Amino acid sequence: MVSSESGGDSGEKKESEAEPMLEDLLEQEKKRSEELVNRMKYLQADFENYRKRTEREMQEVEERAVLGLVNRLLSVLDELELASANSAKPGQTKAVSEGIKMVYKNLGSVMKTAGVKKIEAVGMPFDPRFHEAVEKVEGTGDADIVVAEIRSGYTFRGQVLRPSMVKVELAMKKAGEPEAKANE
Repeated sequence: MVSSESGGDSGEKKESEAEPMLEDLLEQEKKRSEELVNRMKYLQADFENYRKRTEREMQEVEERAVLGLVNRLLSVLDELELASANSAKPGQTKAVSEGIKMVYKNLGSVMKTAGVKKIEAVGMPFDPRFHEAVEKVEGTGDADIVVAEIRSGYTFRGQVLRPSMVKVELAMKKAGEPEAKANE
């Protein structure tokens, strides 16, 4: 029995020695955890600052792009103002007409350099991605063809800004083709 008592004492002795060791480990882990939380807070703040800075820079880039376009359009505005002022003078119809053509050409040039392109429509096959059919007439061909443009359409860097409003000559119906498909 003596040996069992001494064995019990050594178990308690080991527990009492292990307790401060566990407390030290726990304290170290608490400090490490606090450090990680603080680092996480700093990272979150840094990310938030980065996001705000990026948004601000994107807005500045957009404003500079618009400013560049507006500066190029100012010359067109000046020409329109001059054409308008000269249109009030008697006998200026030819000069005003030429002035308006010059303004139209200048505006087209500015739009082209900005990335805006006119959608080709007349004589082209009807494409609902680029054309909006506002009138349809019976045709004799094999495909739906645009025969007139009511309003021009434009793309900006490959994306449709506005589809062309067009008059379409429908393909000739084939025998046995359902009526509904011919009217589409």
